[in-house]
Amino acid sequence: MTKATSSPKTGTWDLKLYIAGYTPRAVKALENLKQLCEEHLHGVYSIEVVDLLRNPRLARGDQIVAVPTLVRKLPVPVRKIIGDLSNRERVLVGLDLRPR
Repeated sequence: MTKATSSPKTGTWDLKLYIAGYTPRAVKALENLKQLCEEHLHGVYSIEVVDLLRNPRLARGDQIVAVPTLVRKLPVPVRKIIGDLSNRERVLVGLDLRPR
């Protein structure tokens, strides 16, 4: 899990990445997510990686049906993005970091 300190101005972004093993696609999704966070959320995010091969019951809570899936828990509302997060524009819009 990657953690960064939060800023009182902007709050913390709580992100959860669901994967099923450390496959090349899962590793790529995590790399893409870390790069995007450092560029756009530097110092105000935390990433939790949830491996559903190790604990499949955790998929139920966030209704995960495909992997990799990124879930933005905070700020609300909850948002989900499925895939390796390589389409940066789609991810930025999906996380509300860029207007539609």
